Amino acid sequence: MNQNKHSELNETDLKFLKRCLELAQEAFEAGDEPFGSILVSGNGRILAEERNRVNEINILYHPEIELAKWAVENLNAEERKNAVMYTSGEHCPMCAAAHGWAGIGGLVYLSSAKQLFEWRSEVNSTDTPIRFYPVEEIISNINLKGPANGELLNKIKELQLKSAERKNK
Repeated sequence: MNQNKHSELNETDLKFLKRCLELAQEAFEAGDEPFGSILVSGNGRILAEERNRVNEINILYHPEIELAKWAVENLNAEERKNAVMYTSGEHCPMCAAAHGWAGIGGLVYLSSAKQLFEWRSEVNSTDTPIRFYPVEEIISNINLKGPANGELLNKIKELQLKSAERKNK
């Protein structure tokens, strides 16, 4: 049985999501799709951060996978269980699997995969090589928060639309 819990965002979550948005902006400015993520310890300290680098390194270089790998290489199982990954967009299935296998206890995302698909459809950019599923259908026993609303959500939507339009050119 899936024991995932969906909770409301708080001020600390919004602070960390703002950093994810900054990393997504950096990725966009570097010519990549706008995704950014950070890994936060159980006591609220940023442990590592990463942005999308699929154009710079390779198609599989998603920030969430890189942070999951970092966690496995640098944290013990208990530290990973107490950690939270914050990300500008809900995980794709590949990243969700990495997150689950790494045993990272929490996930907070700014925008959902469903929202991303809807935004991309606004500019006729919905072709992807995989299907997206809600992360709770892939990862078991995780504390989830997201999507956000308000200004941060509007900013990531704007970045995603710009990215999709750039890709369509």
